[in-house]
Amino acid sequence: MLSDLKRIYRSISAGGSASLSFEADGKTFIRNFCRQERFILLGCGNIAQPLCRYADDLGFAVTVVDDRPVFANSTLFPNARKIICDSFQNAIAQLCISEHDYVAVITRGHRYDADCLRAILPGTFPRYLGMLGSKRRVIMLKDLLENEGFARKDLERIHAPIGVDINALTVKEIAVSILAELIKCRREDISSYFKGTKLAEEDADLRLLEFVACGETPKALLTVYETIGSTPVKTGAMMAVDKFNRTVGTIGGGCGEGELQRKAFHLIGTGEQISVTLDMSSDIAEEEAMVCGGKMKVLITDLSAE
Repeated sequence: MLSDLKRIYRSISAGGSASLSFEADGKTFIRNFCRQERFILLGCGNIAQPLCRYADDLGFAVTVVDDRPVFANSTLFPNARKIICDSFQNAIAQLCISEHDYVAVITRGHRYDADCLRAILPGTFPRYLGMLGSKRRVIMLKDLLENEGFARKDLERIHAPIGVDINALTVKEIAVSILAELIKCRREDISSYFKGTKLAEEDADLRLLEFVACGETPKALLTVYETIGSTPVKTGAMMAVDKFNRTVGTIGGGCGEGELQRKAFHLIGTGEQISVTLDMSSDIAEEEAMVCGGKMKVLITDLSAE
């Protein structure tokens, strides 16, 4: 597994993605490592602020774009990973939108929406492309762009009007409806997670990967591969421990994590791999303040023997 983790570290460091497969309980599990998903907000009006905040909480790397300095600034968007103050066409050219990106066109007017779509559609279609606007405004804009020569099939792929229909009225409610649509798109293949073929957590923690892949200090890796009920982390959560009992990452914190950390520490140097079930639903767990009430299975692997 160590050689695989080194390969994954190199790939993620170079801006790519990778996956790790391993066996436990007679099943094969896949843990994907993906670059943080980019969510591009084209327009920095009122709805963009809660949308940026909520998207950051959900793990998206948010880029905000507007041609007005009074809107495109870090005071209004402290959670944004990147802020671009330029014309929408120039910003889109800089961003090099890929098939992995999520894009919301939420500008201040029909004219600017059209400019954004004219710049996006000739390139790679993003994983998600949504546009704010009434049904009438959306139909008019799609007809306009079709008359300009844009393919109808591409125009129909745009999520417009944007967001899941939850009868949202306020700005914050509309932001929630948009994020709900992004989550739906993100989890399109959700059935594979329940079949056990994929682990839910897919973020690439570069610090953890560097910790396990670099240096000669012996280490052990803990990976949550199955959860039942309410647990503090999703499957795919990882934590590493070295022979000096230093740790990177987390599998939920608290006394449960401490117990598994001790098991991992004692496993270092043995060349073994063990599976441990942490039960947070028992009376003992309640006494120890494990309030989640579920169970999770953790694979602990000694990495020092490779």
